[in-house]
Amino acid sequence: MPALASHRKPRSRTRTNTPAVGITTAAIAGVSLLSAQNATADPKPSIEEVQKKVDDLYRQAGSSTQEYNKAKEAAEQQRRKVDRALDEAAERTEALNESRRALGSYATAQYRTGAVTPTAALLFADNPQSYADQTQLMDRLTEQQRGAVTDYETQRAEAAKQRAQATRSLETLTDSQDSLRVRKQAVQKKLAEARELLSQLTAEERARLAELERKKEEEARRKAEARAKAEAEAEAEAERQLQEREREEREQAGTDTSTGTDTGTGTVSGTTGGTYAAKAEKVLSFARAQIGKPYVWGATGPSSYDCSGLTQAAWRAAGVDLPRTTWDQVKAGQSVATADLLPGDLVFFYDDISHVGIYIGDGKMIHAPKPGANVREESIYYMPIHSSIRPA
Repeated sequence: MPALASHRKPRSRTRTNTPAVGITTAAIAGVSLLSAQNATADPKPSIEEVQKKVDDLYRQAGSSTQEYNKAKEAAEQQRRKVDRALDEAAERTEALNESRRALGSYATAQYRTGAVTPTAALLFADNPQSYADQTQLMDRLTEQQRGAVTDYETQRAEAAKQRAQATRSLETLTDSQDSLRVRKQAVQKKLAEARELLSQLTAEERARLAELERKKEEEARRKAEARAKAEAEAEAEAERQLQEREREEREQAGTDTSTGTDTGTGTVSGTTGGTYAAKAEKVLSFARAQIGKPYVWGATGPSSYDCSGLTQAAWRAAGVDLPRTTWDQVKAGQSVATADLLPGDLVFFYDDISHVGIYIGDGKMIHAPKPGANVREESIYYMPIHSSIRPA
């Protein structure tokens, strides 16, 4: 029997590397899901897209800044109104106290003559008209005393009115301050979104973005120069045609010289134009002195400005008070066509009128551009023009 055992073939055992069906399915499903997620994930935006998005956020922040400026101005006006109301209430209270003291002396005199008891005297000093009506005391008061009673009642009513007005003013101020906080948060949100986009860029991408900005400025400058040249040529051609017509008219009239009646007092060199030019010179002198100072939203100087804060401060230097916001400044002067701009005119941008600059000539302006930038000279064609005005 043992000999037979050596002839038995051992049972073969084979191993397989094929995983279990369940594990394979799960793995395949996971890979498929990951692939699907990668396929549907938003691709990283291009530098051009980032630039467009950042510019749009800055524009929105500019519009929100004007809303903030308007709310801030309203809050400041309301604060002044509250201060006046409180001062008037204090003055009225003092007048009321003075009337009370006068009545107290009359009540004391009446008490000494036996006409009024001590308790009634106190009531008289607190509510004289009611007590006098009930006791016919008015018949025994002198004319001066009657006047004191009437004056007291008037002062008390006015004091109550002033206190109520001060309370309403304080409530309105609270609402204005709440609105100011909302506007401030809106600006901060837009600027935070812009900073977040820029923070995600690599050093190389930031360099490319700066190059795009440079090219954008160069293109704006080129367009400005081309437009200025075209306008100059058109003006020269119009002048040539005018001179040609005048020459023909003189020939037809049998003369070849001018009558010499032109006084040379056009709008630019005349009294009106000269006055505006003098103011504009002060405006531009002030604006140029601010070049290099940073843009800070809501700022009105002297160390930093937002766009409308700069234009307001510059024109104030020329003795002209402009409103605070671009939305109000655009209504504060004579409308001017782009082709007729003079130095000192204000140029407004975007459909929402959220930006403004001071025209300096040759298609250029001085303005406070945006967060992260300083007051500088730039082409007016760098942004879409909405309208222009001539202040004063």
